[in-house]
Amino acid sequence: MLGIEDPWVVSAYYLCIFSALFCLIWGIIKWNKDDPETEPGEEIRRWAEEENRVEEEL
Repeated sequence: MLGIEDPWVVSAYYLCIFSALFCLIWGIIKWNKDDPETEPGEEIRRWAEEENRVEEEL
């Protein structure tokens, strides 16, 4: 098979190809999913208020 006699080397080549395909497919599926960090949530708002309070005290 492609001049490679060792099955471990062949399996390493196949795993590299399959992992690259998996990453490509995963990226396409997850491309435009909503990112929870793009919109500030309640926790981030509270953290910002506390940060402002600490800075005012200094």
